[in-house]
Amino acid sequence: MGSGWTVLVMQDIKQFIKEKANSLGFFYCGFSEATFLEDEARHLELWLNKNYHGKMSYMENHFDKRLDPRLLVEDAKTVISLLLNYSPQEKQCSSDPTTPKISSYAYGEDYHSVIKDKLRALLAEIKMNFGDIHGRAFVDSAPVMDKAWAKKSGLGWIGKNSNLIHPREGSFFFIAELIVDIKIAPDGPIKDYCGTCTRCIDACPTDAIVSPYVVQGDKCISYLTIELKDEIIPSEFKGKMENWAFGCDICQDVCPWNRFSKPHNESRFMPKEKILNLTTLEWEQLNEEMFNELFKLSAVKRTKYKGLKRNIQFITS
Repeated sequence: MGSGWTVLVMQDIKQFIKEKANSLGFFYCGFSEATFLEDEARHLELWLNKNYHGKMSYMENHFDKRLDPRLLVEDAKTVISLLLNYSPQEKQCSSDPTTPKISSYAYGEDYHSVIKDKLRALLAEIKMNFGDIHGRAFVDSAPVMDKAWAKKSGLGWIGKNSNLIHPREGSFFFIAELIVDIKIAPDGPIKDYCGTCTRCIDACPTDAIVSPYVVQGDKCISYLTIELKDEIIPSEFKGKMENWAFGCDICQDVCPWNRFSKPHNESRFMPKEKILNLTTLEWEQLNEEMFNELFKLSAVKRTKYKGLKRNIQFITS
């Protein structure tokens, strides 16, 4: 069906998807042709060969699928990239500089479930209005290089901290994709506006940004507090974590482009007031029952209670 569509229908579906995506809460939507990512293949191979992925062994799996969406969705023609704002209205408000912190993306409900619901609704709307279209939704849980596809579709450039940066929104947003079997006119990329700025590199307390645009994953605080499953965090990072107990926002907080970030209005991302107001003592005394109550639907559950306690003890002892 897709190959016989007129240009007018193609324009109609593109505008339809953008409007429906916006109505579901996504603030930007871009399109790129589903092809092999040649440049990213070289960079990924070099990054893996340097063991910058640490103990994230899953990064070594499905190398070809990471680079070619046609291996994930049969007869894939287009990657639809979407951005969903999570910039918080307020942050943790403890005046104690030793209070453990969690990344602002984890304040509310786990983004995986929130975005998957929105993507399913979007795909259903596309099928309802344009017929027999096949596709899959992806949210950071499959071998898809989301930042690369968002860059190709003009939703921003990859900053020196390896995050996607939008010139009007900064970088406090999630990236998601629909990979579909219809051809939609692609949007071109935009230029890199980082210029000579090195604030993210200079601010990283563990020196994880080893060169512009390259992050050594196993030195990143987000890796150490979430991905690393060892019983202890390496002692070389003692005193360098700046009290981050889950994730880290430093390289985004210092990025000049995030002065354009605006608070989100997604009800499911609204934090529990208790989380924002936990004291240092309450963090240190956190028990499993309290953990399950506070973080029932949160991405913080990824660390499990044992992992979060390990992180808290490491940064407060």
